[in-house]
Amino acid sequence: MQRIKFVWWFVFLGVSLTYWLSINAIDQTLTLWALRKSTLYYTGIMATAMMSLGVVLAMRLPSVENLIGGLDQHYRLHKWVGISTALFALAHWLIKLGPKWLVKQGFADAILFKTPADVIGFFAESNPLTPARSFAKDMGEWAIYAMLVLVVLALWKRFPYRAFFKTHRLMAIIYIALVFHSVVLFGEVGWFTPVGVFMAVVMAIGCVGAVISLMGKVGSRHRSMGHVTQVTKHTQDRVLEVHIDLANSWHGHEAGQFAYVTFDPKEGAHPFSISSPWRNDGEVVFHIKALGDYTSELPKNIHVGQRVTVEGPYGRFKFDPYPALLPDNQTSTVSTAHQIWIAGGIGITPFLSRLQMIAESAPKSDSTQHASNTQHLSTLPITLYYCTRVHDSSFVKALHRLSSLARINLHIIASDRDQPLTAEKLKQDNPMWLTAHFWFCGPAGLGQSLRDALVAQGLKSRDFHQELFEMR
Repeated sequence: MQRIKFVWWFVFLGVSLTYWLSINAIDQTLTLWALRKSTLYYTGIMATAMMSLGVVLAMRLPSVENLIGGLDQHYRLHKWVGISTALFALAHWLIKLGPKWLVKQGFADAILFKTPADVIGFFAESNPLTPARSFAKDMGEWAIYAMLVLVVLALWKRFPYRAFFKTHRLMAIIYIALVFHSVVLFGEVGWFTPVGVFMAVVMAIGCVGAVISLMGKVGSRHRSMGHVTQVTKHTQDRVLEVHIDLANSWHGHEAGQFAYVTFDPKEGAHPFSISSPWRNDGEVVFHIKALGDYTSELPKNIHVGQRVTVEGPYGRFKFDPYPALLPDNQTSTVSTAHQIWIAGGIGITPFLSRLQMIAESAPKSDSTQHASNTQHLSTLPITLYYCTRVHDSSFVKALHRLSSLARINLHIIASDRDQPLTAEKLKQDNPMWLTAHFWFCGPAGLGQSLRDALVAQGLKSRDFHQELFEMR
């Protein structure tokens, strides 16, 4: 979270400072005409810069993902950037039309907002595209209206994902329209200023991203084709387990990562955490919770042999630094800091992948050794809390078996039997909690409440790792 805040503020302050250093000294005064002129240009430039960043983020570039710290963080920043773009665009529209309304209503004199004849600014000089100014102004205005509508639809959680998937791609067209608006209205004086050079580069990069999006090529290098090999319904938990064979087209993944899966091209790709470790056999497994209309209908629509597309892997929920589980007579150079894993509902999926990897890498043991290992469970450096609805479902029983094989301390927090998980219980169960690394995946509200309580009592915020698995 800190990283995406830093990136947002870096862009905001960087563009603001570049703009301020680019405008004329007289434009920096607080006279009414100068204030309106400078804020009009500023809000337009900020809206375009923020939307350019949003287009780059939408390309899902691995280099950008690494910089931001994971695609979940990546899309949280994309959401903030989208809201920022809408607010700057709305401010730009109000500053443009507000004075006209004041003059029309008789609240102000038009001379107050008119730029003196001897002042040259960004948009004062003619350029080869000057004849298109009127059209560019109209296009910019209508593009703002369309963008505001699409931003509201994107934030409205009840708006169906299928419709969101299709309408959100129109943002690329809107972006190109706003770039045209900016290029036509950006005078020759402005292009040779620091902000002019910056915006030229940013808009060029953004247009490349917009074209890639319109061509449907976003993430194309990371797509693999495969087919469904097994479907298991965990009815009591409302979870669908899907095995997919991607053969040689899938180049592996790490525990904790996720992928975009397309079962139906008309519906588009949906993100799901990968719940299996990589075994070099081309298989990936997903556990999908029935949380909405689409996922609730999946059990009826998925069948063995069905062709699917998987794009990924993405995410940085990788359990680093992680403790090594080795036989007692061996030592590890990997960090042995205690890890506390907390899963809520279907947030268990990234932990399943890691659990299976640990279980499969554990040394084989006879019954005597197994008894010794079982006694050793309490001293192992990983503890898993699973918050679920039912304490004795088939899925929970399977999780118990897997945790035993991996020699992991498992605590089931079931709403049909137990009190909700609290920071106090975590502290009570884990005396070394201050030096532990917490990994959380589940409802955002639960994660935030646990994080706030633990950090307030001394835990370093960087030691609480939370998957922001929300793409809208």
